[in-house]
Amino acid sequence: MIPRIGEPKLKGQKYTLRPGVYAILPKAGKLLLTTQFGPETEVQLPGGGIDSGESSLQALHREVLEETGWRIARPRRIGAFRRFVYMPEYDLWAEKLCTIYVAHPVRKIAPIQEVEHIAHWATPEAALATLDNDGDWVLLHRYLSGL
Repeated sequence: MIPRIGEPKLKGQKYTLRPGVYAILPKAGKLLLTTQFGPETEVQLPGGGIDSGESSLQALHREVLEETGWRIARPRRIGAFRRFVYMPEYDLWAEKLCTIYVAHPVRKIAPIQEVEHIAHWATPEAALATLDNDGDWVLLHRYLSGL
């Protein structure tokens, strides 16, 4: 069973399942994160939803490239969690099934394609202090504790 992290379901609220993939990207003692602006500003692990017809790994490579401009290699799944959230950009109540990978940033090959995102490097301590998603925090903390 995949654990829920964050707010429980609201009674009587219908949720749409939204599978997504996200990456912990360590390089030279830092982690590559994104900040998304609007409708709310959030510091996040790079990633996002899996499009129809895409595999999880195809989506991971695409999302990281779109949000950071970086190509990645050797993704390894480290865990998953569920979140129940309202997504104002889609006007949607979602049950997000979030799968987290660790991957190696190979090189920056393109500008960021999603204008509402900026990519930035942070120390592990700064990443844990600024991540806005409790699930991202739990999986990052678990990963860092295992190093």
